[in-house]
Amino acid sequence: MDALERVQRRTTKMIRGMEHLSCEDRLRELELFSLKKSRLQGDLIAAFQYLNGVYKKDGDRIFSRTFCNRTRGNVFKLREGRLRLDIRKKFFTLRVVKHWNRLPREVVESPSLETFKVRSDGAVSNLI
Repeated sequence: MDALERVQRRTTKMIRGMEHLSCEDRLRELELFSLKKSRLQGDLIAAFQYLNGVYKKDGDRIFSRTFCNRTRGNVFKLREGRLRLDIRKKFFTLRVVKHWNRLPREVVESPSLETFKVRSDGAVSNLI
């Protein structure tokens, strides 16, 4: 657990009437995500923007897509690269691939960023 998560845990514990609840229950009661889920959702939003051309300079080179209609879920899977070093597993492009490939089709094929954000809220809670 990093420092921000400790602060979030301590802060939610200070709310009157929630001292006895677990951290997950306090977050659920306050309708908040854990910081891990918030980071994942931010990463998925950035990936959506890259894949849909918001960042025109590097968007087509940062991810490689594969079209696969044999699988359940979305048909536009992202390809994982081979890793030679463990440190590369923490790169943005590799952090996102596993979770992106598990998103449902209606989330991945969202027509706009706002629609993607709304649809991904429910999906992110199921991914972690």
